Amino acid sequence: MTENAQQQPTAPSTELPTQYAPADVEGPLYESWVERGYFGADAKSDKPAYTIVIPPPNVTGSLHLGHAFQHTLMDALTRRKRMQGFESLWLPGMDHAGIATQNKVEQQLAEEGKSRQDLGREAFVERVWQWKEEYGGKILGQMRRLGDGVDWDRERFTMDEGLSKAVQTIFKKLYEDELIYRAERIINWCPRCLTAISDIEVEYQEDDGELVSIKYGEGEETLVVATTRAETMLGDTAVAVHPDDERYRHLVGKRIKLPLTDRTIPVVADTHVDPEFGTGAVKVTPAHDPNDFAIGQRHGLESITVMDERAVITVHGPFAGLDRFEARSAIVAALRSQGRIVAEKRPYVHSVGHCSRCGTTIEPRLSMQWWVKVGPLAKAAGDAVRDGRVRIHPEDMSKRYFDWVDNMHDWCISRQLWWGHRIPVWYGPEGEVVCVGPDEEPPGTEAEGWKQDTDVLDTWFSSGLWPFSTLGWPEQTADLRKFYPTDVLLTGHDIIFFWVARMMMFGLYAMDGEVPFKTIALTGLVRDERGKKMSKSFGNVVDPLDWMDKYGSDAVRFTLARGANPGTDVPIGEDWVQASRNFANKIWNATRFALMNGATVEGPLPDASEMSATDRWILSRLNKTVAEVDAFYDDFQFARLSDALYHFAWDEVFDWYVELSKTTFQAGGRGAEVSQRVLGEVLDVTLKLLHPVVPFVTDTLWTTLTGGESVVIADWPADSGFRDEAAEREIESLQSVITEVRRFRADQGLQPGQRVPARLTLDGTALVPHEAAIRQLLRLQPEGDAFAATATLPVAGATVALDLSGTIDVAAERKRLAKDLAAAEKEKAQATAKLGNEAFLAKAPDNVVDKIRTRLAKADEDIARIQAQLDRLPQA
Repeated sequence: MTENAQQQPTAPSTELPTQYAPADVEGPLYESWVERGYFGADAKSDKPAYTIVIPPPNVTGSLHLGHAFQHTLMDALTRRKRMQGFESLWLPGMDHAGIATQNKVEQQLAEEGKSRQDLGREAFVERVWQWKEEYGGKILGQMRRLGDGVDWDRERFTMDEGLSKAVQTIFKKLYEDELIYRAERIINWCPRCLTAISDIEVEYQEDDGELVSIKYGEGEETLVVATTRAETMLGDTAVAVHPDDERYRHLVGKRIKLPLTDRTIPVVADTHVDPEFGTGAVKVTPAHDPNDFAIGQRHGLESITVMDERAVITVHGPFAGLDRFEARSAIVAALRSQGRIVAEKRPYVHSVGHCSRCGTTIEPRLSMQWWVKVGPLAKAAGDAVRDGRVRIHPEDMSKRYFDWVDNMHDWCISRQLWWGHRIPVWYGPEGEVVCVGPDEEPPGTEAEGWKQDTDVLDTWFSSGLWPFSTLGWPEQTADLRKFYPTDVLLTGHDIIFFWVARMMMFGLYAMDGEVPFKTIALTGLVRDERGKKMSKSFGNVVDPLDWMDKYGSDAVRFTLARGANPGTDVPIGEDWVQASRNFANKIWNATRFALMNGATVEGPLPDASEMSATDRWILSRLNKTVAEVDAFYDDFQFARLSDALYHFAWDEVFDWYVELSKTTFQAGGRGAEVSQRVLGEVLDVTLKLLHPVVPFVTDTLWTTLTGGESVVIADWPADSGFRDEAAEREIESLQSVITEVRRFRADQGLQPGQRVPARLTLDGTALVPHEAAIRQLLRLQPEGDAFAATATLPVAGATVALDLSGTIDVAAERKRLAKDLAAAEKEKAQATAKLGNEAFLAKAPDNVVDKIRTRLAKADEDIARIQAQLDRLPQA
């Protein structure tokens, strides 16, 4: 592979197919990049490192628009840095996705009439590995379709041997530092997945439920409590009131009868109770509610578990064996029959937690679990952003980060699954607890009474190690020394809590205070063209592969990048992808034209004194664009850099410079040679600037133009500092003339190719050298002997007189315009009258008034436009 492809060009080919066919180009071109090793990173290189680790997609996943969006941006960053001379590493991999993957395999087993218990733990885990090999990693092939420039030789998986060693190492280190402990606490339990899940894996939604008010106690010693979960009353061990609530002061410390049971429970005073909410009295069920658990801890209350792991009632009595929802109805009916239901509200809409994996309603449950003591870890994660070692972009997203890390609760890391990293703790016959490191032997055998903990670790525990475990930690590898800390974490703002904070805590802890990444660049989420969330239930989910097949990967990438404003959501529709495909075709056609007209990159640029104003203008604009694009990249402004490149390439290079150069090429001579070299330079730089976002079409065109090996390894353009403000003003005047006359021609109904006699008065302006170009672009014939000016347009210090006598019927055109003017004036009068009517304004809705104001503004615009057209026409 050559170090600098452009320094050793071969003779470029001027042959390009008449049309660009992405399907024929993209697959073979990508494989050639991989085979040549362009995306491999060398830890022994003297180049400065630039590192991004991919947010590892789930092994169960497939490429969706959110993936394609973030991958496009990460690829653009690493491609640019590679071209800038950095040892650029974009490290790929996948997450084992504990619950999601186990659910997939359990569903597969269910279709065979089996369960995981039928197989046993070892056989089930082996079955999951088989599933992973057969179905997992589908997304990796799709990443190749998108053009991801990742180092495939460094691909990692959160369950591979090296990462498993990292997990065991950090677990033991945290355990020995007393930052991991085991305790019985209230957790979020999924009765379907049969495991604990963390707070951030609970999705809340508004559900229809019921609110019932129940009378506890007898006679004067009664209290009314309201609940949406009547079934949990079987586990109540107190009623709580506020200590300052005069209504219940006489009951505090007494015991009252718990309905439907033979138990009495105390009335306790606790400041957690809001005396203004409801009756000011709340039932306390320490084993089934986190707030109640805290009250129970403060008052030494018993915790009674009334449901099993499948949310089936377990306490003795008529409700035992009922599902929680069946029990709820049965218990309310029983209370109603005893006259203890004081009030019922149904439906009662309230926020209910659901498992993010399967949608089942979460059940708070008292359970013995493993926890991370996050206090000191979270403080370090907050300090790293506050003191500037880590930058969050956009900065206003920092508040969400601090809200989380500054108020983080201890993290439940154990999961009651079989697929995942098994907790490396062994329990002995005499109650011994031993944490085993990766290179250590278990303390004894099962025959000797030793057993390993049956739980596995939360998926986010292993993915929290991703920035350093993927580089070889805990070994001090060359990769770790070269590529850590990583430079940018680019991810969606929706997983700040899931993943970003975990990596910050573990990175700072494991790497002796060294941050895992220098910048956290947060993106929005992809939505449909109306700004609506993409969802299967809405029927608006798009498979990006369908769009890639139809329009090409470059078109999908460019559309996503053009919508990528930091931290804000990205609307996308098929029309926009089609427009991006048109842009790729425009690049193709313009480069093909340039090659056919001798555009070249050979030799140095001619001296500015040899260049025309058009040449100097485009080079000045080119260098300004280079500087602008660099600034946008450094600020993660992908939408703005893509828009700047789009308008520079399409508007200035293709629509203006290429068109203006046609007359120069036709004239031949030294002027044509200079413009051929300038056009080659402009295309060379423009294709390089576009390459990180649209890699396929740009590499195909650049290698054809320059004869270089690949734009992937070409040098990133630098701003040469060349500026020519005079040339820019001159070409702006030229553009004004052409734009204004084109607008006038269109207003008169002339066809674009229709020729019109014209007299140009350019004396005393900088436009004199451009007369040939003006006439060619505007289809203006020489004036001739019979010339009679019927319309005169003064613009940009010049005068363009047109003879329209042979092209339009001036009298008929005046009549048509007069009719249009009368209609516009009538529209204005009607709108003005309505807006001046106070009675109408007082009654009309705001949207109706806004529409009338819009009609008035449109009428004013139409009047001004039509009057200007009439003024330009001669008298009939």
